[in-house]
Amino acid sequence: MKDFKEILFILLRFLGIWLVLFVLYQIYLNYYKSDIDFITRIISNQSAFLLNKTGFETTTKDFPVYETIMFYINGKPATRMVEGCNAVSVMILFLAFIFAFYKGFKTILFAFSGIVILYILNLFRIYVLNVVVVNHYEYTKPAHDYFFPAIIYGGVVLLWLIWINKFVLKEELMKAKSNQLSHDEVS
Repeated sequence: MKDFKEILFILLRFLGIWLVLFVLYQIYLNYYKSDIDFITRIISNQSAFLLNKTGFETTTKDFPVYETIMFYINGKPATRMVEGCNAVSVMILFLAFIFAFYKGFKTILFAFSGIVILYILNLFRIYVLNVVVVNHYEYTKPAHDYFFPAIIYGGVVLLWLIWINKFVLKEELMKAKSNQLSHDEVS
């Protein structure tokens, strides 16, 4: 019964953290109603910068009514970026899981590092999607619908596995060994 309570507590903590972060993000998005939010704008600007630095003449144009930023590469429309492309909702999911298994200050360090990694993965994802659209248009749909979501969600799962295996379970195993040694010394 103790294991069930621990699992239930972790699940409730995950859901609570996710809900709080989700509500805060929605409040943030409501501030930008009928406009493009700051995070989406920053990511689109950084993606355009990377494209320009690697030989793809890129400009962006805002369409606030549609809450969209359009990428133009070599003067032609390439992709459009909406709020969902900024990966914040994926980062919220990542954070909720990490903090559900809170292990002190290292949780904060791992969470920060994970957010940076996911942010970079997302920039890479947007960059490569634009390159695919320009150079291999026929692969746009499978790239957008399957390959690129796999990159960002795969990154989340990989980070979760690292967190669980290197920090959560390792610490639990060390506690169990310590308890076993203490028990053996008493016997």
